[in-house]
Amino acid sequence: MKKRVLTGYRPTGKLHLGHLHGNLHTMLELQEEFECFFFIADWHALTTDYADTKNLKDFTKEMVIDWLAIGLDPKKSVIYRQSDVPEIAELALYLSMLTPIAWLERNPTYKEQLKELKKKEIATHGFIGYPVLQAADILSVHADFVPVGEDQLPHLELTREIARRFNHFYGDYLKEPSAKLSRAKRVPGMDGRKMSKSYSNAIYLDDDDATIEKKVMKMITDEKKIRIDDPGRPEICNVFELHRIYSPDKVEEIEKRCRSGELGCVEDKKELAKKIIASLATFRKRKEEITSDPSLYDDVLTDGAVKARKVITETLQTVRKKMNID
Repeated sequence: MKKRVLTGYRPTGKLHLGHLHGNLHTMLELQEEFECFFFIADWHALTTDYADTKNLKDFTKEMVIDWLAIGLDPKKSVIYRQSDVPEIAELALYLSMLTPIAWLERNPTYKEQLKELKKKEIATHGFIGYPVLQAADILSVHADFVPVGEDQLPHLELTREIARRFNHFYGDYLKEPSAKLSRAKRVPGMDGRKMSKSYSNAIYLDDDDATIEKKVMKMITDEKKIRIDDPGRPEICNVFELHRIYSPDKVEEIEKRCRSGELGCVEDKKELAKKIIASLATFRKRKEEITSDPSLYDDVLTDGAVKARKVITETLQTVRKKMNID
């Protein structure tokens, strides 16, 4: 039998190039090799956006359609919405009973987000406890692997600790998942920070040509390159970082022309914008075809929920028996 993989996305906004190169390309590869569970983490979205849910349904639909347009195949993978499987929440409740508060307080993302999202009140039970819900997502399907970046390893280790603690009290049952380290590229946003919808520095997959070009032209390059023929420093240039992704066969040439002052920033940015736009052509065509079938979205989530619940319900029934709650 194939090993099982689980990963998900929060529907808190539109998908952008950071998502595409960060995890979506990896998901395409995974579905060819593993039994994959890909879920829309709408409960997780509430941990930070509980006060404004007016776009939650639209973002969820948009995300599923984008996944399909990129190439995720519901015949090869289980694609489902977290809230369509209430058994996950029940399992999270049981796991929360045995998870020490100190484990949650040491979560690096909790501390980081408290600083980054100062305009939101996220010191809530739901937010500090989201790692338990995350553990339920993973443990409920007995995932063998979870694709993560190195910065996310502490999150996965917390899931492993929760599984070990459960097994210690109630007997071996929950599988400790392993990390599948992502080969994801860091995609810089327009301001040089990691591309993120939270930072308003992203190029979105559904941006039109004019918008993409406008955003690329705003990208920060080398502040010391004032005149066109001034030598540049590609090692600190965000545009050059994106060329590593979109112009891998011309990176050396671009670097040489930049350092010599032969390549101006405006010309460089225009060339990058063309590459980004061209790379999204197939995605756009597929998305048009998918949106022309209004029933496809509902069919995919309905079918995915049935498949996911079959596995997760069995897990929950066993957990209840082991905890003497059946």
